[in-house]
Amino acid sequence: DPQQLELVTSGKRKLRRFIVIDEVVDELYGSKVREYFEENNVQHKILALPTTEETKSMELVLNILQEVQNFSIDRRTEPIIAIGGGVCLDIVGLAASLYRRRTPYIRVPTTLLSYVDASVGAKNGVNFLQCKNKLGGYTPPVASFLDRSFIQSIPRRHISNGLGEILKMALMKHKGLFDLLKSHGKYLLDTKFQSYSGSADHRDAALQTTRIAIETMLEELAPNLWEDDLDRLVDFGHLISPELEMRVLPSLMHGEAVNIDMAFMTYVAHVRGLITDEEKEQIIQCMRGLELPVWHGGCSWSLIKRALMERLKHSGGQPRMPLPTGLGVAEIFNDTSEETLERAYKLWVRD
Repeated sequence: DPQQLELVTSGKRKLRRFIVIDEVVDELYGSKVREYFEENNVQHKILALPTTEETKSMELVLNILQEVQNFSIDRRTEPIIAIGGGVCLDIVGLAASLYRRRTPYIRVPTTLLSYVDASVGAKNGVNFLQCKNKLGGYTPPVASFLDRSFIQSIPRRHISNGLGEILKMALMKHKGLFDLLKSHGKYLLDTKFQSYSGSADHRDAALQTTRIAIETMLEELAPNLWEDDLDRLVDFGHLISPELEMRVLPSLMHGEAVNIDMAFMTYVAHVRGLITDEEKEQIIQCMRGLELPVWHGGCSWSLIKRALMERLKHSGGQPRMPLPTGLGVAEIFNDTSEETLERAYKLWVRD
């Protein structure tokens, strides 16, 4: 903002920033963040917090707001900055949307999952009464700053977790992205999505993969930011996974639960005759190649039925079930019978 820059450079007013950072990220990068603000002569408060699915609550939102109030920010010109994974970005987004009805905030994702998923769109929220993201709103950030160098310090399982959401977009919208994941999945896991010159075989697979994933996500979200239209391809993998994820916490990460849901729905698509046996196998093998779970003992037939009943409540009385109709193409269906679902479930469990 030129006006703000003018104020700062003229020395009339010192820039101030309130930063919420995940405590694990703070251990790794906190000193660099502090150095950055000190070098730029920015008065700052850094609040390091444990941001996990288990702590993703209204209580943590209120803790943040208490600190924001103590620091006393200008709600128009001093955005709150969130540095962390998807949970951190969700919590801070909700806190910012509540403070003085809407305070601007900036997302800095530090995991692969948040880089391609939580950084895009307007949603924020917290868990409530054992239900995932039951409280929340739609307040987009004023900016998302994407820096893949954060991803190099996260464990391999977290990379795989993020690949679950990337695969979702590939299966729904982009065969080219699916082919990239099939060809370069292991390389992306091994190199933790860093770009290296001299790896001609892989071109810049990390940049290509993340760019396509984000662009396809934006194509889906931008025209329907407030979810006025409940027919959403991005809901693939999100029909059963919220129930499963909350039921087995903390044994499954978000992208892993999403992938288990996608694996089951791949069988549903196959039983319905939407994809061939070969396409089903290609999808399952790609999932295995990305080191994602394709089944979980907690995903019982009764849990699936309960999750789909819950889905009906929140999607206008229709299941609105996104299913692949090939590799990289999909449609939304409202006519999948319980018999089809049960047949798919038995095949899935058998395999």
